[in-house]
Amino acid sequence: MSKNLKIFLGISYLFILFVFLYFILGTIQINRLDDFTYYKELQSNIDIYVSSNVLINLFYFFFFGVVWVILLGFGSPILIISGILFGHWLGTAISVLSLSVGALTLYSIGNFFFRDLVKTSLEERFSKYITLFQKNEFFYFFIYRFVGGLGIPFFMQNLLPILFGMKKRNYFLSSCFGFIPSFFIMNTIGAGLNIYIEQASNFSMTNLILSKEIYIPILMFISLIILSLFIKKKFFND
Repeated sequence: MSKNLKIFLGISYLFILFVFLYFILGTIQINRLDDFTYYKELQSNIDIYVSSNVLINLFYFFFFGVVWVILLGFGSPILIISGILFGHWLGTAISVLSLSVGALTLYSIGNFFFRDLVKTSLEERFSKYITLFQKNEFFYFFIYRFVGGLGIPFFMQNLLPILFGMKKRNYFLSSCFGFIPSFFIMNTIGAGLNIYIEQASNFSMTNLILSKEIYIPILMFISLIILSLFIKKKFFND
């Protein structure tokens, strides 16, 4: 990746992050951060704001998610936020769509402008996967997404298919389907946090963890990790 591109992406990423933090911090009362009733007020205000025009807010979130991925952002915070804002079902749908479109856009940009650079930087490191993916790119990329990208940073996951020239249609669909299990779990945790804040009269970490809205998705997440390790060993280990 060229120095100028790194500078451009870095500045763009920091600008968006600054605008986001400025918007958030501008609405937060710092002196009330230790007051649980303040979080209940925020939760109520957010619910009212989102429900007042769900379609517009879905569009805003979709756009932000796409740009975030293009600028090499990581996905976990977005998944929690989408669960808080839209619930586990709608949150999963919009996060899967926005991050899949963002990933496809980043892949397209990388494949068009920086194909040789990506190959030079990544081909030797991930050479053992190239032949495997070429056997059945949709199936193996779906598994790759399902197991969390084999621990590879998210932005590198999105660029890796450049090495074997993956078709955009297969890239998008396998990403969508592969994202669903983990995205659903993270959105469910976000939705659970929203429900807990709405229903609880005071904050208790023990009660939070033991609430079914939190411990069930945590158990699901642990189960997914175990399943992912088994799948990784079966399909990707030498």
